[in-house]
Amino acid sequence: MPAAPLVADQFIEEAQRATGLERFDSESFREGLEVFLADFSKLDTPQELVPLTTGALVEALAVRLKVTDYLERRPELLKRPIERPVFVFGTPRTGTTLLSNLLAADPGRRSALTWEIDDPVPPPTTATLYNDPRALKRLEQEKALLAAHPEAGKYYRNSAVYPNECIFFMQSDFKALVWESRGKLPNYRDFMFETDMKSTYAYHKRFLQLLQADAPGVWNLKMPSHGLWLETLLETYPDARLVWTHRDPLTAAGSFCSLITMGMSRFQGRPDIEWIAENMPWQEEQHLNRIMDARDRLGEDRIIDVHYADMIREPIATMRTLYAALGDEYTEAAQAGQQTWLDDNPQGKFGKHEYKLGQYGLTPEGLRARFERYLSRYEVEAEG
Repeated sequence: MPAAPLVADQFIEEAQRATGLERFDSESFREGLEVFLADFSKLDTPQELVPLTTGALVEALAVRLKVTDYLERRPELLKRPIERPVFVFGTPRTGTTLLSNLLAADPGRRSALTWEIDDPVPPPTTATLYNDPRALKRLEQEKALLAAHPEAGKYYRNSAVYPNECIFFMQSDFKALVWESRGKLPNYRDFMFETDMKSTYAYHKRFLQLLQADAPGVWNLKMPSHGLWLETLLETYPDARLVWTHRDPLTAAGSFCSLITMGMSRFQGRPDIEWIAENMPWQEEQHLNRIMDARDRLGEDRIIDVHYADMIREPIATMRTLYAALGDEYTEAAQAGQQTWLDDNPQGKFGKHEYKLGQYGLTPEGLRARFERYLSRYEVEAEG
């Protein structure tokens, strides 16, 4: 565990020293940071693993300082609209990553790529999105990492030049479930599901306005937990197009538990299986119910449905149908780009992600009862 209780100011000051910058656009991040630190300080984290988290805290704050500084030097960027963005969401492990990658493979669309999320200043140009020296350096690093740990590709398909989740820049407001997955953090978990997310979506918009400075386009954005806050999202992006991915929730629950097990093993040395078995199905249920509640208020047609089974079985036909629902032309270039991505990334390329509900003390019967509202409303193909 940390040698002493962790204090927000120590990380703020460290980020300021590291960047040579002093000003944040706001301190909306402080509340979430303080709740997280109070919970994390109670964990029995092995001392040698504490820097994995504290270093990430400093980096998230440093990115926000750099974003603030750049936008102060180019304030006109904050007047540029984000028009008709596409948001992909759903419960975790339901194909949001696959759909996001396919949208990004369309050269006529704009996605936030992993490398530019991590290192956004200065933002890229359209011409350098895929060959910026920062991107090339990251590609070399991930090549070495995959060579050393080829099993990592089973769990999460990503690359420096693939799109990544909004959570990895929303984390700079410290209202992001990526922090919650670093250990058993019940107070931070509850904070996340109860807090007002307006400041986080305001920062989300500022971040995109920076990234589109010299590489504009209609945005494709992805994060499963956007589904928890759809009405707040729409306050920031009234013309957003909303896409919900559906998958057998029993399969998604097992995969979600497995993914968090891997992450908690890294950050805590060992996973808390009992907490994971309690927390992840609860979070999945929250995702499903909050999306259905929002849909009831917003109207059935405000959200577009895409099924994981259809993406796996007939990906091109599914994309053609999605584009029609979005009101976008499905061009030959879009189809060619998406087919190339599919050919380069077949299922099982890095091996199969295997997991069993039983290792978490979960049963299909218990989960079906928990997800009855969702299963009775949507016809989702069962996966075993």
